[in-house]
Amino acid sequence: MGKHLVKFIPDNIEVMVEDNVKLKDVIVQNGIKFEFPCGGVGKCKKCTVDIIKNDRRINTLACQVIVKEDLVVEITRKDKNYSILDKGKERKVDVQPVIRKVKVKTPNPSLEDNRDDWSRVKESLGIEITGVKLNVLQELPEKIRDGNFEATLIFYGDEAIAVESKDTTERLLGMAFDIGTTTLVGYLMDLNTGKELTHVSSLNPQTKYGADVISRIIYASQTKEGLKNLHEEVAVEMNNLIKKAAEDTGYRPEDIYAVTVAGNTTMHHLFFKILPRYLASAPYVPVVKDSLTVDASEIGIKINPAGKVIALPNIAGFVGADTVAAALAAEMDRAEELKLLIDIGTNGEIVLGTKDRLFACSTAAGPAFEGAHISCGMRGATGAIDHITIGEDYKYTVIGDTMPAGICGSGLLDAVAELLKIGIVDKKGRILRPEQITDEIGMLYKDRIRNINGIMSFILENETSTGKPVYINQKDIRELQLAKGAIAAGIQVLLTLYGAKVEDIKEVLLAGAFGNYLKPESACKIGLIPRELEGKIKGIGNAAGVGAKLALLSKHELERANQLSKKIKYVELSAVKEFNSFFANNIGF
Repeated sequence: MGKHLVKFIPDNIEVMVEDNVKLKDVIVQNGIKFEFPCGGVGKCKKCTVDIIKNDRRINTLACQVIVKEDLVVEITRKDKNYSILDKGKERKVDVQPVIRKVKVKTPNPSLEDNRDDWSRVKESLGIEITGVKLNVLQELPEKIRDGNFEATLIFYGDEAIAVESKDTTERLLGMAFDIGTTTLVGYLMDLNTGKELTHVSSLNPQTKYGADVISRIIYASQTKEGLKNLHEEVAVEMNNLIKKAAEDTGYRPEDIYAVTVAGNTTMHHLFFKILPRYLASAPYVPVVKDSLTVDASEIGIKINPAGKVIALPNIAGFVGADTVAAALAAEMDRAEELKLLIDIGTNGEIVLGTKDRLFACSTAAGPAFEGAHISCGMRGATGAIDHITIGEDYKYTVIGDTMPAGICGSGLLDAVAELLKIGIVDKKGRILRPEQITDEIGMLYKDRIRNINGIMSFILENETSTGKPVYINQKDIRELQLAKGAIAAGIQVLLTLYGAKVEDIKEVLLAGAFGNYLKPESACKIGLIPRELEGKIKGIGNAAGVGAKLALLSKHELERANQLSKKIKYVELSAVKEFNSFFANNIGF
């Protein structure tokens, strides 16, 4: 079996690979930043590369190429500047973290007082201590003597887990992480004051194994090294963010003693290296729902050696700790009037209720809103059309104020809502042929309606950074209809179970990046959210990140999260007989 040289440009990375190896595997194994949204099965058509051969360019899918000869591969769609949502609606709490430091000054031992060191420490502390880690006793004699019998004890709850020489109480940091399917956001917090020192973010590097959780579950379950690889991808990137946050603020990773994490159930399991195999098939059973606390070193998180990682609890297989964190941030457990919380990411999680009763469900909505199944779709990154207005004037905005390269979820929502308004798309979601358009405004744009690759399409822009037009087609609109129909049906199911009507909802809280950037009028125009609720919609930003911060700062908020996870009743939509009819009724506009 021979070997072949594969050269990747423009980065000029050269690797020798065995005959008949998939190009996708070469890219992944060599750490080249590139995404395979469908997991490399050839469905999404997003992993396009150019194979340069004899001065010819062959545009093809990287996941479908088998290396049988020397190759020059040009990767052009990578390293975009993504717009990652890291802000949320904050609220103040009393700072009482589960990790705390206590300074102690002990009397010097003498012939008259030759008690053991630990007894003198306990007496001087004067607080209840339920346990002590062996490493504390191993390090205690040198630490207290190096500090002239002054030391600092680190406690998790009432257990002493570490000891440091002298008074180090001023250096007590923690980090809260929102582990999203697409992005990672970390917040460095001062656990003495509750102040956020900085925040950092990046794409979740697991995307190279698939944009959605099902692709990653399959990879983790079917490949021998899959679970290990997915865990290490996220752990390494979190360590990079931890190091960056510490360096940016003049601290060290060792000054961080606690990390809280909130993510969906799949991200939770992969982070803790728990096999999520049974989340992918009915009855969608997770391994664990409870809040977890583990030693950071046990899962490769590089903070203080005594540091802890605390995961907020999950609710069910497809409603995870990120939903608990968002509900905590929104104080759904104290709502006097009916509230609706919607977090549309790679999945769409919905929570409805008051302090007395809370219901939750999950819908498969993300691919359309995050661009994975849209012809010119892309995430919210530089070059993405994010908002469109079509009237006598035609206007759009692009992330990064540059030439458009594609369209993201909020832009897709606007485009379809606007085309509905001017009669180019009908109530059934069909793009009308130019001769069928009767609306005066719509007729101004009939020249933009074209047949592309055999599919009726509407051109959004011809002048683009890719040299190809950005458009939406009939298939894209169908994808949007499926996604919005699922969310609208989920809302209807929860209202039915609660025994309430749409008009009973007093407030709609939109969490997550998509919810933060969408126009409420567009969401209501297409029926994603009931039209009656348009004036009640409020964006609350990265609520999962806010909830993770609250749990880091306050043991009482962490306990609220635990109680919320038990209080919220999960509804499996596939087990609700009315769901299919609700879904069908909500497909149209």
